[in-house]
Amino acid sequence: MDLSRGILAVDVGSGTQDILVWRQGINTENCPKMILPSATTTLATLIDRATEKGHDIFLSGMTMGGGPCSRAIKNHLRAGLKVFALREPALTFHDDLKKVEGMGVQIVDSKPDMEPITELEMGDIHLEAIHRALGLFHVAIPGIGAVSVQDHGFSPTKSNRAFRFRQWTDLLRSENGLESLLYQTPPEHLTRMKAISKRVPGAWVMDTSASAILGALQDPWAASKREEGVTTVNIGNEHTVAALIKGQKVWGIYEHHTSLLDPVKLKDHLDRFRKEGLTNHEIFEDMGHGCQVIPGARKAGPFKHLIITGPNRERFLGLNGHMAAPFGDMMLTGCFGLVEAVRQKALDHPYGTA
Repeated sequence: MDLSRGILAVDVGSGTQDILVWRQGINTENCPKMILPSATTTLATLIDRATEKGHDIFLSGMTMGGGPCSRAIKNHLRAGLKVFALREPALTFHDDLKKVEGMGVQIVDSKPDMEPITELEMGDIHLEAIHRALGLFHVAIPGIGAVSVQDHGFSPTKSNRAFRFRQWTDLLRSENGLESLLYQTPPEHLTRMKAISKRVPGAWVMDTSASAILGALQDPWAASKREEGVTTVNIGNEHTVAALIKGQKVWGIYEHHTSLLDPVKLKDHLDRFRKEGLTNHEIFEDMGHGCQVIPGARKAGPFKHLIITGPNRERFLGLNGHMAAPFGDMMLTGCFGLVEAVRQKALDHPYGTA
């Protein structure tokens, strides 16, 4: 892999999409950056406009992240208006299309011949728009693309929380680092990543939580404590993910919904997480995703150094952790993690792609 071509890193969250144009030999602080509304936030705005106009909606495109756009669709249906969708974009709302139809969304093979109807194209990334924005400032487009999204995985009949957490338990069993979750050909069950690969052929894809944690570890203070053992927490808009890391090894993973946490509860969870005293059952029953620790982590730890990143970190100042700001910019943490993962992949496969 030729890193001299540069990397266009795009970290897609539920609130924003964070964009970095990284080039080898240029100080990262001087690389072009953009913080823009996420695709799901933008789509929610367009859905709301159609609702206000009294237009029915036809959804084309691909599977993407839900959140804001899912809520907007429900509001549209409650207003007594119709929603038609092709099969692939409809999977955004649930992996079981019968449940999507149960919401009131009508699955169709083509755009209905009726008026007034607004067609909206779904997808997590609109590369042409990013290229146009960079082109306005004469920024050359890098030759390597890397995108991170949060992917629960395709699980139409089982809990998507449990199914998503399987990627973390698989990672712990493998004893590989977080960079191993970077794919150029994602597994078939990671449908959101597969949609990115269709839209941006050849791009590297990664889970947002993995890229955020890997990016936070690029913070100088965090990097200096890594060999002693760190607890790194990404407090996102939807999910909070924590990892116990010592050197290159991941010893434990915890994932919950941010909306169900407060500083006292999260502190208690993290304290017991470090000591192997927090069970997967407890977190899952609390409507979280899970908790898994490699036996012996308590002795390998104590993982006392707490590193915090994510857009909701200000809500948890009481944790008294180090607020990571790699290269002076917390909002680009996921992008920095993507770049690091691609760089590690290049070291493993210097003459080609994995």
